Amino acid sequence: MLSVGIVGLPNVGKSSLFKALTRNPVDINNYPFCTIDPNIGIVTIFDERLETLAKMSSSAKKIPAIIEFYDIAGLVKGAHKGEGLGNQFLANIRNVDLICHVVRFFESDNIHHVESRVNPKDDIEVINTELILADMASADKRKHKAQKLARGGDKEASTMLSALDKLLKGFDENKLARDIVFTAPEIEAIKDLNLITMKPVLYVFNVGDKNHPDLEKLKQELPSIKLNVGLEKEIAELTPEETAELGLESMIHTLAPRAYETLGLITFFTTGETETRAWTITKGSSAPVAGSKIHNDFMEKFIRAEVVGYNDFVRAGSYKAAREQGLLRTEGREYIVADGDIMIFKI
Repeated sequence: MLSVGIVGLPNVGKSSLFKALTRNPVDINNYPFCTIDPNIGIVTIFDERLETLAKMSSSAKKIPAIIEFYDIAGLVKGAHKGEGLGNQFLANIRNVDLICHVVRFFESDNIHHVESRVNPKDDIEVINTELILADMASADKRKHKAQKLARGGDKEASTMLSALDKLLKGFDENKLARDIVFTAPEIEAIKDLNLITMKPVLYVFNVGDKNHPDLEKLKQELPSIKLNVGLEKEIAELTPEETAELGLESMIHTLAPRAYETLGLITFFTTGETETRAWTITKGSSAPVAGSKIHNDFMEKFIRAEVVGYNDFVRAGSYKAAREQGLLRTEGREYIVADGDIMIFKI
């Protein structure tokens, strides 16, 4: 399951975003560190294609793709040394696939900013610096071990040392691990460090009624979406009828697809009378890899797959019609699955 950690400074809207996403009640009191243990929520990804396929197949049930969101305690300067709840924060964030970094762009006399000012660029820098320092400590610790092994003639340790030297040099230059160039063997050597700054990031710019002067520039520079998190939290507490009556429109649904896009994920489908289901795979995956998402045996015992693109299937109206029109193709082990493919696996 895809996991996303919602992070940022205290009082930037993390828990409000979590509540809007999951519609689960969480503690959003206005003081630092109100979130101590990560709240965990499962969010289904609305996909109109799933709805259409389920209707076409008269499916008894439909199963959407899902994302697991973690609402993680706020980070402050000194977190890498254990300031605030830094150690807990850093332990939690190492276990997610994607970092969702909430940045405050709104002004409010009622919501205290931990640094007593609203400066999005500085706030981003605070978080990045703390994550770099935390990863630097991990790399330093590993380097001492690798040096001993390398002196004993361990070739893998030599590759590790090369990667660690690049890492530490980059960290000294305030670079994130994902912005440092490594060879393929070096990347493999440091994989088990589970570096935080190697993880992809999607920024959520939490805006208010007035645009901040840095907003447009940062939108162009960083992978991001813009949300009024306070409004989204209010909408989450209303019924659909109340939302329509007030003329409000939620944009919270844009977050999950952007998370998929940032991680390079796509969706394929299986559909029939029993169920229609959305499956998540990495872009560029082969048919056997896609099949293994359904069952491990599908990777090893894969023979072929019958495949039809979503648009072709909808135009044809059914598997039978798609086959008759030559739209249902037979593909082998080398086939690279496309987003929206509808597949039947043969083993």
